[in-house]
Amino acid sequence: MEKRELWTAFYFLRFVTLFLYARASGNLPQCKETDYYFEYTECDSTGSRWRVAIPHRQESCTGLPEPVRGTDCTFSCEAGEFLEMSSQECTSCAAGSYSLGSGVRFDQWDSIPAGFSSLATYMDSGGSGDESMTCNNSSWTPQGTHLESNRDDCTVSLVYAVHLMKQGSVSFDYQYVDSNVFFEFFIQNDQCQEMDQTGTEKWIKLTTNGEWGTHTVNLKSGTNILYWRTTGMLLGGKPVKPVLLKNIQIDGVAYTSECFPCRPGTLSKTPGSSSCDLCPRNTYSGKGASSCTHCLKTQYSQEGWSLCKERPPCSEKDYFQIHTACDSEGKTQILYRWLEPQVCLENVTGAVKLPPSGEKEDCPPCNPGFYMHNSSTCLPCSQGTYSDGTTECQSCPGGTEPSLGYEYKWWNILPRNMKTSCFNVGNSKCDEMNGWEVAGDHIRSGVGGSDNDYLILNLRVPGFKLPTSVDDASATEFGRITFIFETNCSADCELYFMIDVNRKSTNVVESWVGTKIRQAYTHIMTKNASVSYTWAFQRTNKATDVRQFVNDIAKIYSITVTNAMDGSASGCHACAMMSQQDGSSCVPCPAGHFINKDTNLCQECPPNTFLSGHHIYGQEACQPCGAGSKSNKEHSVCFNDCTFSRTDQNRTITYDLSALSSVGSIMNGPSFTSKGTKYYHQFNISLCGAEGRKVAVCMDNVTDVSTKDLQNESGDLNNFVETFVCQSTIIPADGRGFRTALSSQSISLADTFLGASVENTLDGVALSSDLFPESSLKIPDINFFFRSPQPTASCLNGRSTVVTLRCSPEKSARGELTVPSKCPAGTCNGCEFHFLWESSSACSLCTDLDYHSIEGACKGGVQDTLYVWNEPKLCTKGVPLPNKTSAHCEVVSLLVKAAIGGGVLIAVLLVCLTCYFWKKNKRLEYKYSRLVMSANKDCELPAADSCALAEGEGEENEDDIVYSNTPSLLGKLKAIASKTDGDSSESVQLKSSQSDRWVWG
Repeated sequence: MEKRELWTAFYFLRFVTLFLYARASGNLPQCKETDYYFEYTECDSTGSRWRVAIPHRQESCTGLPEPVRGTDCTFSCEAGEFLEMSSQECTSCAAGSYSLGSGVRFDQWDSIPAGFSSLATYMDSGGSGDESMTCNNSSWTPQGTHLESNRDDCTVSLVYAVHLMKQGSVSFDYQYVDSNVFFEFFIQNDQCQEMDQTGTEKWIKLTTNGEWGTHTVNLKSGTNILYWRTTGMLLGGKPVKPVLLKNIQIDGVAYTSECFPCRPGTLSKTPGSSSCDLCPRNTYSGKGASSCTHCLKTQYSQEGWSLCKERPPCSEKDYFQIHTACDSEGKTQILYRWLEPQVCLENVTGAVKLPPSGEKEDCPPCNPGFYMHNSSTCLPCSQGTYSDGTTECQSCPGGTEPSLGYEYKWWNILPRNMKTSCFNVGNSKCDEMNGWEVAGDHIRSGVGGSDNDYLILNLRVPGFKLPTSVDDASATEFGRITFIFETNCSADCELYFMIDVNRKSTNVVESWVGTKIRQAYTHIMTKNASVSYTWAFQRTNKATDVRQFVNDIAKIYSITVTNAMDGSASGCHACAMMSQQDGSSCVPCPAGHFINKDTNLCQECPPNTFLSGHHIYGQEACQPCGAGSKSNKEHSVCFNDCTFSRTDQNRTITYDLSALSSVGSIMNGPSFTSKGTKYYHQFNISLCGAEGRKVAVCMDNVTDVSTKDLQNESGDLNNFVETFVCQSTIIPADGRGFRTALSSQSISLADTFLGASVENTLDGVALSSDLFPESSLKIPDINFFFRSPQPTASCLNGRSTVVTLRCSPEKSARGELTVPSKCPAGTCNGCEFHFLWESSSACSLCTDLDYHSIEGACKGGVQDTLYVWNEPKLCTKGVPLPNKTSAHCEVVSLLVKAAIGGGVLIAVLLVCLTCYFWKKNKRLEYKYSRLVMSANKDCELPAADSCALAEGEGEENEDDIVYSNTPSLLGKLKAIASKTDGDSSESVQLKSSQSDRWVWG
């Protein structure tokens, strides 16, 4: 308040001084109205101000009007008026000009208006002088009717400062279609402090291609510095689509001292206008016009042009063909028409003539679900009937019901639930044209008014109705749309496919650039809602006055939508019956049940199978779950319950992965765009558990991408994907001067869980063995396989993800996520993603084979037994390690143990010697006995050469021998020892029944 009073005193003293100085200068001429202008002083603390006269040149005249009390500080005129300062009254604007009253509007963009500035944020090139690596050439560019942001990955801000005398607002029209661009609008005060704004005020919502959105934010009194800031992300090398800005209007400036002239190409016919109108076609106007001038006959102009151009000779690009509707005879015809409005000249040198109309031909048949009426009109079949389009409608047989939907493959007229339009960013010259034209067996993009028009085709589906026997609560697919298309282009044409659910916002699902061969695309609806499908075709995004690409076209051959609520039936499908009696009505099957083909009754799917989603007829509809997975109770999805088991050498090895059940996250990088913007890739992974629910969430334009905070953020900003594995691109708060981290480009990488296995391939998804280094533990990894079947322009078969779990005992239970070193973005081709999750939880559960016992020494009669894990320990949880045990034992000294051992050894040797000599003695006794028996028989000694038996002779009769009274073994040994050296005979004492005698031999 004190500052304002000081400024008031300053201005007052200044003008008083000038006034006194002029009075003192008697030689100066008297001031005229053209020598000065009026201004208001700053408002004082009471809300008052003074009107003072200020000369254009100081000391040029005398007699300036004296200061007078001005209007109230909050005073303002109505729209179409301005404040005439001499009388301090509101006056109507003259024709050819306009006024907003208490505001200003910027709608002329031939150049950037005074007060605006464009500031670029760029990376320091390090003195290399390479301008391509900086953002020196990046700025907001005026395009006549609008302002266009940069197309590169620089951060560029459009800045405007305004001082408001009272609370006001700022509004602007914009077009923002590319999610690869961050577009924010924020406000600072004169201290460069950012004003408080909600998320919806700061972050601008995406718009549909060809449509303009309006954004309005309230302003506080005082100085407001407005920022429109864009940042592009060129991650795939594809240029971003710029943000377009027009009609910036600021209210709250309190008064306007002059009116604004209408820009060229516009006019205001009457005084007191608050806006200017566009000049119609074939007219033009200059700046500040109150009327438009007609062009010459050899010239033309489009709506809102400021000049006329010469008409060129007609060429092949100036006409197009159409198919007429079926007549009463069932005939159609190809006609040729000039482009409207026709700007070319036919009767000049080099001009082509319009081709003649084609011959009449038979109309194509009706689309499936329709029948021919009066030879020219196709009508939908009534409820409960069906037709293939060539026959009359028929009732469905018993046990079946109609398969409702749309099946458009013949294009003689546009179906009743489809509409077409044309839209141009710069003007509305194609608003009355058809964006698409029917052409018999296909529908094709129309001509439009210019090459950068958006040609729109829209299909509205009020909702989806599942077959009677399918349970709504457990359904994972409510419907699907499939269309076959192709594009043929010589420029940078683009075909967009967009979806608007429940009329909230239209989002681009997929787009195709350039020429594309004939192909099919399918999108699945996972919830029941009203949906609008839109196709938009643009030949080029660069505006040109001359048509160059009129022959670039997009064709759609067929569009099929299943389960459409108001659709017609091209056939019938089986349904479950209440009973097997004829005439029984269809009944819904409980969750997880299929229709038995033999009985037409509901039957529950076998364990660990899931229903395929779009049909439940026959047991084959129950598809088996993949390895390592099981089905939920409703048989709607297969999932892993955070357990896994495998067999190795007849041993079952079990894993507990519950520690990995919560969402895991990894942020790799940083990476940098060519202009130096730093970004990261954030991945969120929901591996197992949650009964198969997809709990990994990735959001756009929020700081926390790991969890879904729907309470703190506006619902409009919660553009998120919910899946098993998702990816977001994160720009940190320090990148490009953002005050908060930004998340964008959220996509799903895994919509379906295929299974878990120690093998490297499952259901067509493969893991390359060279992506990650081999484990030194020689334990097989566990691979979790996922798939996202939704095709994209670069991934025609969808995306796949493999999460590899590796036993790492030194890691924590949650472990650590990494990506392949040679593919730091998690993928090498953009379609196959791979992650390594090293964790102690990935080790098997411990069993009694994973530890061993160690017996301690016997001390004090007690011996301890300890149990220790096998090294290295490769298990977790499971069987606990047994406690130490103690047992009684006997104490024996080491010396006694050695003595006992020695004694045992000697005893064994003695036993062996005893056995040996005992056997030898037995043989000698045997020989001796035989000799005695032989001597008793012959009563004489045997001959010397036969008195002894050969070795082993007669041993078989050893048990029958009767031994005589012979000397002992010791005596025989002494006898043998007493044998003389010179005598070679053996002395043996023989004892017979007659007499005793000694025999010497």
